Amino acid sequence: MATYRVSLERNGEMILIGTIQGNRDSDMAFRYRQEYLDDPTAIPISQSLPLRKEEYEPETTRIFFDGMLPEGFTRQQIRKWIHGEEGGYIDVLNYLGRECLGGLQVLQEGEPAPVPGYERISDEKVKELAEEGASASTEIIAKTHLSLSGASGKVGLFYDSAENQWYLPYGTAPSTHIVKQSHVRYDGIVANELMSLRTAQLCGIPVPNSSIIRRGGREDDSVLLASQRYDRVYSVGTEKIISGKRAPNRLHQEDFAQALGISAADKYEKQPRGYLSAMFDLLRRISADPIRDQRLLWEMIVFDYLIGNTDAHLKNFSLLYTPDQKKIRLAPAYDIVGTVVYEESTREMSLYIGDHNSLDDITEEDFARAAKDCGLGVKSAMKRMEDLRERFVPALKKAASELEKEQYPGVERRMEEILRHGGIRTLL
Repeated sequence: MATYRVSLERNGEMILIGTIQGNRDSDMAFRYRQEYLDDPTAIPISQSLPLRKEEYEPETTRIFFDGMLPEGFTRQQIRKWIHGEEGGYIDVLNYLGRECLGGLQVLQEGEPAPVPGYERISDEKVKELAEEGASASTEIIAKTHLSLSGASGKVGLFYDSAENQWYLPYGTAPSTHIVKQSHVRYDGIVANELMSLRTAQLCGIPVPNSSIIRRGGREDDSVLLASQRYDRVYSVGTEKIISGKRAPNRLHQEDFAQALGISAADKYEKQPRGYLSAMFDLLRRISADPIRDQRLLWEMIVFDYLIGNTDAHLKNFSLLYTPDQKKIRLAPAYDIVGTVVYEESTREMSLYIGDHNSLDDITEEDFARAAKDCGLGVKSAMKRMEDLRERFVPALKKAASELEKEQYPGVERRMEEILRHGGIRTLL
């Protein structure tokens, strides 16, 4: 039987909280340690895994821990390299569990704690990441044993602002930024995402600090999007020095699919299943500021509709825990892209709004129905929608103008396409 130790960072200290045990993927079960359960400050690592003595069923275990792993090409390649079980997750989790999203760490029983460190990454390697996309990012993930959930090619890097230099974290060293390359199928997606994030920020929606890394020209194969991790913070007195550098602490987080016990395979609401109402109900129950967080979530949902982001699924919304883990808040918005500018992209939203999920069928009546179903005051929710609609176009134009001044070609065209094809077109 294999045993994997699960630890959670709190105020800079890793605490052993439980184990995953089993003979194969199909019978792996998570259990909290009794010593952790006896700790009056103990918290569940997920809203879907409340504190209890009994072990969790293999499927419940899989849904949460599988949700920490990359998807698509990256996962397939990692599985091939480690000769992992086809369709399995535990081998990949063991390989990538040293540095995950949030504050968790997973190591196999008996495995020595990896030595943390930072390795300077050359400009050539950064340029290679921009040029080669998924292949280069997968190579970095394999080298650093770092796990980032999602299907797009992305890596975690450490940025030293004093040196203006990027580093590869290895062992258990935390990263400071998530870095994405352009997707070969989607022209100009880096500038598109940065424009979308800036527009959201100008509309009053919290987003990670993001910027474009240039290595060469301004075309897709020379630029990367770097987003500062909101689940990594510097705290005086608890941070560590790694390779001579001040390393950040980890904050625990989980996405809404994990929190609601929904598999990553079901992150898109293809049939009406009440995802939105479940999300709002969760915030009402656990948020340290439920009124503000429900307002922000509503604005995020409306904004995704306005900009035509049809990839805003359950895993693109998260809960963020404070350093002492005593409070939970809605995390900043992330992975916002005006996907409707691409012909090959679907026009079906990832979540149902009212009775519809097609961008072309959703109406204001659907939003009013959704607000009621989610337990919101319909009048105030629709007023917030109207206010956001009024702020949206000026914010989008300002964000596009800023990027044009920074000499990113095609942004003006993308802005016009969002105005023609996004949800905003029905509300102008």
